Amino acid sequence: MRCLLLLPVAFVSLSVLSAGSAVAQSKPIANTKARNLFEKAKEQAKDRNFDKALETLTQLNEKFPSLGEPYVLKGSLLKAMGENRGAFEAYRSGLSKMPVDPARSLDYYTLGDLAMSFGDYATAGDNYRRYIKTAPKGQRFVFRAQRQLLNCDYAVKAMANPVGVTPERLGEPLNTFRFQYFPALTADNRFLLYTARPTAQSDEDLYISKQNKDGSLGQPVPISTAINTPYNEGAGTISGDGKTLVFASCDRPNAVGNCDLYISRRTGNNWSKPQNLGRNVNSVEWDSQPTLSADGRTLYFTSTRRGGKGQEDIYVTTLQPDGTWSLARNLGEPVNTPGKDMAPFIHASGTTLYYVTDGLVGMGGLDVYRCELQGSGTSSKWSDPQNLGYPLNTFENEASLFISSDNRRGFCSRSRAAEPGTKSERERPVELFAFEVPPPVKARETSTYTQGRVFDAMTKKPIKADVQLYDLLTDELTQFVTSDPEEGDYTVVLNEGRQYAMYAAADKYLMKSLSFDYSDKRSFDPLTLDIYLEPLRAGRSIVLNNLFFDTNQFDLKPKSRTELNRLIQFMRQYQEVAVEISGHTDDVGADADNMTLSQNRARSVYNYLVEHGVKATRLRYKGYGETKPLGANDTEQHRQQNRRIEFRIL
Repeated sequence: MRCLLLLPVAFVSLSVLSAGSAVAQSKPIANTKARNLFEKAKEQAKDRNFDKALETLTQLNEKFPSLGEPYVLKGSLLKAMGENRGAFEAYRSGLSKMPVDPARSLDYYTLGDLAMSFGDYATAGDNYRRYIKTAPKGQRFVFRAQRQLLNCDYAVKAMANPVGVTPERLGEPLNTFRFQYFPALTADNRFLLYTARPTAQSDEDLYISKQNKDGSLGQPVPISTAINTPYNEGAGTISGDGKTLVFASCDRPNAVGNCDLYISRRTGNNWSKPQNLGRNVNSVEWDSQPTLSADGRTLYFTSTRRGGKGQEDIYVTTLQPDGTWSLARNLGEPVNTPGKDMAPFIHASGTTLYYVTDGLVGMGGLDVYRCELQGSGTSSKWSDPQNLGYPLNTFENEASLFISSDNRRGFCSRSRAAEPGTKSERERPVELFAFEVPPPVKARETSTYTQGRVFDAMTKKPIKADVQLYDLLTDELTQFVTSDPEEGDYTVVLNEGRQYAMYAAADKYLMKSLSFDYSDKRSFDPLTLDIYLEPLRAGRSIVLNNLFFDTNQFDLKPKSRTELNRLIQFMRQYQEVAVEISGHTDDVGADADNMTLSQNRARSVYNYLVEHGVKATRLRYKGYGETKPLGANDTEQHRQQNRRIEFRIL
């Protein structure tokens, strides 16, 4: 089984003498007593009696502190045992006592890696350069050493020019487990989802922390007995409305691979039995670390399947109209690299992707990068990834990152500093941190949300309805959610700087047309909006809020096509329905002019529908001028409401 958690794990070599290959090639130690002790330590190491060998080498260090060879062998042993801090100090001490020697090239490389793992970029750079200078021609680590030198240079500059402030550890009641990681928020910031393990021996489970009234996060609780099982469940992602959950689980019966992705949906307060996402998504290899778009219909994840750019790559799949997921495809360049590309996070806006990789120049390990989606539809592509800089990236391997929909707060997980007696990087606790998001780290577009409930306008009972959001500039469907069939609640994410048409529709109901104009980036706060759908009966009508005309003109503007196409869909769905298209104005201007204008605008809608296949016998149009206002014409806002086109069932 491959653990879902990605911690910085040191490479452990059992061939302890191979790392210090020059031990056998170095000149004999002149002092007889020192030489005998050194040979004794080597024999003890060969016999795998590491503790005894370390005792002997410590004696050598104390009695003959000027000798470098014992320190290097000691470093090799400590590294094999996972005690990297001691190994680093031993290698550094030993190599500083000896002249530069080509026979020591691998030792320089090893010290460079150890120094890099502790953020000592000066020592790392010096030893990578020594390795490159002394390594035999064609040595396989030369390219990596050259790459690490670039990382050293980048890291020094990044630390001199920090971006934002250092993330702060979240206090109680969070971080009460030994390990907690992969944080994810719902769009309204009400629920924090994360993976936790009480001890190093525990399996992984998913936990939820609910936001308190004061904005703090409450006591974490297991997400559901339907989700958490004796198997590992971790690296979860949740849709913006908190109703769709995708998570990774390992070694389950009838799985596709050793770790697969599973999906569960929430109705009311109950989560459904998780379902394997199947072979279009999962492979026979390791699939994990999912991240969902806000509407839960696009899924990014990490996989080690064959055919990628590196060992781990990022893939994407989308939910199809028939409820199946498309065949997962590799995101390709520039996102994926020959290195490790993992832990994707797609911001609620859908336009900025964050992920960790060691395949690009950074701080030396796995760093977090961001890239932006450019263009729309099939022509869209990702921009070149940009490193988030220091202190969000450090010499440690970064695990994951989450940015709230409003671009204000970020979350990440980090390993705590090694405690005394810790012998393995895997034993280091992992905790949740939060930070204020600095401008260069923010997603390209800030998001907010509208949420509420959908009701039957007659019975006032909650109903299940499709809620769709369209970008009026591109006529692109950007969000598609379904209101809860028990509670009627829905959440839709909107991006700053855009103009949207939103539609709520249910079977045998008139659709509801709503408009959100954030193109001028004015007030951009969350909105609570309950929706009442009228049953499909004669006499019922709706206002078409996304039809646009220039002042005193009746030609439909191009951004009206979203609304017009929805009307065509409606008429095709309900073939027996006949409607009247009614034009209305405010009281500004002459009565006769207003009557003519309202008639012409209604006719423009009628003509569009007929031209696009709706039978004229099912339609009629009429202008009412200013005779049927919805309210008083006493303010511009009220006059705007009176200027409208209605769609009435005959």
